[in-house]
Amino acid sequence: MILAIVGPTGVGKTKLSIALAKLYNGEIINADSMQIYQGLDIGTAKITQAEMEHIPHHLLSIKEVSEDYSVFDYQKDARICIADIQSRGHIPIFVGGTGYYLKATLYDYQFTEDHENEIKELELLTDEELRQQIASYEVPFAIDFQNRRRMIRLLSRLKKDGVDFYQDFQLIYDDVLFIGLTTDRSILYQKIDQRFDKMLVPLIDEVKPFILSGVASKALKTGIGYKEFYDFFQNRKTLQEVVLECKKNSRNYAKRQYTWFENQLPVKWFSVDYDDFSKTVMEVVHYISTQFGVDESLKKR
Repeated sequence: MILAIVGPTGVGKTKLSIALAKLYNGEIINADSMQIYQGLDIGTAKITQAEMEHIPHHLLSIKEVSEDYSVFDYQKDARICIADIQSRGHIPIFVGGTGYYLKATLYDYQFTEDHENEIKELELLTDEELRQQIASYEVPFAIDFQNRRRMIRLLSRLKKDGVDFYQDFQLIYDDVLFIGLTTDRSILYQKIDQRFDKMLVPLIDEVKPFILSGVASKALKTGIGYKEFYDFFQNRKTLQEVVLECKKNSRNYAKRQYTWFENQLPVKWFSVDYDDFSKTVMEVVHYISTQFGVDESLKKR
């Protein structure tokens, strides 16, 4: 059995992952592209050691911010994690909002290497076909759909670093469940805004050394909650403008995550009960038991 907990940013995935890992022989595999990096903890809402409650976690903080890390790298690393966890008789539990990491890992994807031929093929596509294929990726930044040359370059990079999710692929593992957490959009957006307000001061302390030291890596230049601060520290925008931009980008990203998961993965959605989260946990546990017949023998002693 493999569990994958998905959903938009700020919905409660981490909390559910710990609850399920404690109920079953679970080990957690990070599926958030930004939490791969060391030092990017506040803006990514990375789980703390205390919050882990001694549950083993994998693929967290494994790369320096200056290093590149592609979905192809993740596919290799995550599949090794799955084999390692299962060899101990434990259950891999993926948690995170980066859907293309999950699809590349759990489905039979092959990566494209012939770059020149690929560019020629992309140039044969219409603008609408380019837009559709780009939309099949979970791109965490604004896209200029009016610029054909930029669309071709972007799609080429996505295919090089990732895979063409517009194709139909099959799961390569048995007994995989995709569990999605959701809530009313207004509630989610309020939580996103409140969470950002709470982490603003430590986030500034986190990102400032990178920017002032001239670090301009892919992670920092594309990650929501990080890229926006370049304009602030370079005196192009006020802090208030940057905060509003971060919140807007986070809300828009949450919308894109919903759309991506609904179209790309067979997710079973659960509405979060924030007043009594244990009810949400039990709903998920009941669903798992109906799918796999999970009994007490799989639960932690």
